[in-house]
Amino acid sequence: MSEPELRVSAQPYKTIVAVSSGAGRSGVAVVRLSGPQVRFALATIAGCVPPARRATLRRLRDSEGGLIDTALILYFPGPASFTGEDVAEFQVHGSRAVLSAVIATLTALPDVRLAEPGEFTRRAFEAGKLDLAAVEGLADLIDSETEWQRRQALRQMEGALGEAAATWRGRLIQAMALLEAEIDFSDEGDVSGPVIAQAVALVAETHRSLIDALGSFRTGERVRDGFIVVLAGPPNAGKSSLLNALARRDVAIVSDAPGTTRDAIELRLDLRGWPVTLIDTAGLRDSEDAIEAEGVRRALALGARADLVLRLRAIDSAPNPFVPHARELAIATKADLPGRVLPGEMPVSARSGAGIEALLNAIEAEFAGLSAPEPALLTRERQRRAVAQGAEALERMIGARHREAELLAEDVRLAVRALERLTGRIESEDVLDALFADFCIGK
Repeated sequence: MSEPELRVSAQPYKTIVAVSSGAGRSGVAVVRLSGPQVRFALATIAGCVPPARRATLRRLRDSEGGLIDTALILYFPGPASFTGEDVAEFQVHGSRAVLSAVIATLTALPDVRLAEPGEFTRRAFEAGKLDLAAVEGLADLIDSETEWQRRQALRQMEGALGEAAATWRGRLIQAMALLEAEIDFSDEGDVSGPVIAQAVALVAETHRSLIDALGSFRTGERVRDGFIVVLAGPPNAGKSSLLNALARRDVAIVSDAPGTTRDAIELRLDLRGWPVTLIDTAGLRDSEDAIEAEGVRRALALGARADLVLRLRAIDSAPNPFVPHARELAIATKADLPGRVLPGEMPVSARSGAGIEALLNAIEAEFAGLSAPEPALLTRERQRRAVAQGAEALERMIGARHREAELLAEDVRLAVRALERLTGRIESEDVLDALFADFCIGK
């Protein structure tokens, strides 16, 4: 079988090189090389091809023999490498001058060029080292900011969704085989029994698994993108002060004048491992000021789509008239002032810090209630859409009254095709291009 063509570039199979570590000054930086010219490049710049997977200290030299740097070099012969090709890594001192000299020397070699964004990972995908769901998990792991994001991305990268998709697909292939037997060999003596009923049972089992996976999508998406927490309440309820207290820095302007916040202020926050977008909104009140009225409208809209609303009321003020949310925590702010805490409210003082820890505990408990013990299988809209299409086809097959094997098999085939998109067995080039373009250069 011929190797698949690498479609990421008009120059297939050229050796690619890039800095894989972060940008800027550092103690150590990593330059990665992948492709058919790796051994030649190692011999040219380092004077040898080191033993496989053994760190070797060598002097790196340019085309004129001048010393560039002393580096640790590693060689990973294909196909037992990340990309499936020969791969080399150079651990050099992380100055711009050193990196520029190493890259310039390598790209001056025949058939060696700079890598495009995500090209190393795309070559791994093309070589069958990663399926598309694992690629998405890798991208999310690189971008992860919190503990829950790391756990979820790592589970994806290690193949949890790919394994589930393989199980689903295997059951459906078995069901299709039964239906094909019913179609082709119904008159044969060795084909007997309720074949269609067996196929429907397999499909029903798979359909239940797909529905369970779809049920976890919202949590998976929220862990990936961040839970939305809206601070809502009337003017001077202490929303901006509480936002600053939760962020532990001055993010929003705080003033005694009512209506200071007229537009939403968003803040990304790692809240004990949970990714959170805190949104400070305009004070909720009737206003003839067009700008403030628009701010109130936006505040109500944000509250309607939030995962959690912190419903604020200053402890010395009247109850909050804001329409209750399905998930909300009632907060009595300015608890350092005289006033009465109403039933169900949590007293909090942004000035003294009293009640902040209890509020964080309550928010954490709300998020824990939204999520399952294990990270979600589905985390992206592309994945949800593929599983939903598969589930729809299976539901149609299960509910069919005609019981014509040919038509039932067609619905199962459509479901298999939808599930194959999960792992990239079939996927449009535009989808692949967009996904790999989101990676940093060098990964």
